[in-house]
Amino acid sequence: MKARQKRLVLVGLAIVGVGVAAALALRALQSNISYFFSPTQVTAKEAPADHVFRLGGLVTKGSMQRADDGLTVTFDVTDMAETVKVSYTGILPDLFKEGQGAVARGRLGTDGIFYAEEVLAKHDEEYMPPEVASTLKTAHATGMTQASDATRVAEQTAGAKAPGVVAE
Repeated sequence: MKARQKRLVLVGLAIVGVGVAAALALRALQSNISYFFSPTQVTAKEAPADHVFRLGGLVTKGSMQRADDGLTVTFDVTDMAETVKVSYTGILPDLFKEGQGAVARGRLGTDGIFYAEEVLAKHDEEYMPPEVASTLKTAHATGMTQASDATRVAEQTAGAKAPGVVAE
């Protein structure tokens, strides 16, 4: 083998080695990715049933219940449009409480309950995870639109029932 052929073989092996390393790195990263879904997306079946993902929203007041073992907790997470029941076994963060934002990482069970492996709570009064803030803002806007539509219909219906009445 000539020196030129040896260099080509080395360059070829280096390219194959880099390709294999990149493929392994991408596969490892892909298995560790957990996407964020809101309760509305989960109830609409947009979340993967067989993958780990993050669920975020506000913990519904009065929904937190502890099991007899003392470690298993169930609570509801809402985005003000839909609600998903979450079950978590472990120690909750100190700042976790009802009415506050939370993000849980886990899987959706066949029974519709989200089984969390990890629960994160907001860390101060000012902060809310960007994903949670976005879904709450969207749900609030949808709720406001529906409320204004209902008000408009009620006003039209009231106006139709009382002809000749002049509003002051």
